[in-house]
Amino acid sequence: MAWLKNKNGLLIGRFGNAVSAGPLENNSSGDRAPCSLELWLSPSGINENRTILSFYGSAHPGDPFSIQQNKGGLRIQRYNVDERGVSRNAWFTVDGVFRQNQPVFVTVTLGKRDTLVYVDGILLQESGISGDSSNNFTGRIILGDSPTTSYNWSGQVLGIAIYEQQLTTIQVAKHWLSWTKTVQPVFPKDEAPVALYLFNENGGSVAHNQIDPGTDLIISSRYSVLHPGFLLTPWREYKNTWSYWQDFGINVGGFIPLGICFAAYFSLVRVISRPRAATIALGFGVSLTIEVLQALLPTRSSGMTDLITNTLGTAIGVMFYGRSFVQHLLAESQQKVCSYLSGVREKRARVVSR
Repeated sequence: MAWLKNKNGLLIGRFGNAVSAGPLENNSSGDRAPCSLELWLSPSGINENRTILSFYGSAHPGDPFSIQQNKGGLRIQRYNVDERGVSRNAWFTVDGVFRQNQPVFVTVTLGKRDTLVYVDGILLQESGISGDSSNNFTGRIILGDSPTTSYNWSGQVLGIAIYEQQLTTIQVAKHWLSWTKTVQPVFPKDEAPVALYLFNENGGSVAHNQIDPGTDLIISSRYSVLHPGFLLTPWREYKNTWSYWQDFGINVGGFIPLGICFAAYFSLVRVISRPRAATIALGFGVSLTIEVLQALLPTRSSGMTDLITNTLGTAIGVMFYGRSFVQHLLAESQQKVCSYLSGVREKRARVVSR
């Protein structure tokens, strides 16, 4: 991470993040009070799915509030409790928010049962949720990353403000003008934020909260995930995005050859009583070893989804091995290999005889 040279702001590069020194707490009279968030930023690219801002250790159960870049769109997660008392996470995406290397001023206001997203002072989308939502902007702030996995965003951050009120449409437009037209935004007393980051330090390892120094953002010199997950459950890893399903397919397909090869090995070379079960168990063991080792790497994540998909790929490979066409291909391959090795031995024998 580096400070911008010609203006206020922080450049987040690949594998960089900033984490608040302490948690942001709810100081309002009610835990279900509305709140708002302002982000002035510019992404490095618009072809990635990454986490821009998230919280860890929220005052409510379940996954915390987070904002992600979904290519050119903005993806928002917030916690809510429906009428039956069931807690869940509400996801929705706002398309057409980001442009390549162009600053965008995003305002997200959270009511009890709705979420409003403004871009450059103009209301772009309103989304309702089923149930009440509370304490979304609480916990430690993570800028540019997810709290549990490496989901690092890259780009310029020019300003952040958090409010314990739901800003009106007029207030949102005024704030956008104040942020973008002046170096130091001006807020009326009744609209003062509880957290304000101007990124005007121009150096050092701290981005100060102008309201409360207890939640200053600490810029680490060495990249790490705040609270890396270990064998995260599939429902926590699930994201309805193309990259998620692409990884899903790669993990399944990548272990199919392992299933075919070891099923053949245990059946033909090292004959055992249950070669198929042994192959699937081997695939599970290899995948489990990979996931355990990945938990030690800050740029990798450890999850049960990969464990399941890799084992599934191994099982599909075992099924393919039982098919006649695969048996035929393996037999032909074996004949070619044996023929090649026989030719090599003959050549060596002729060379030795000379």
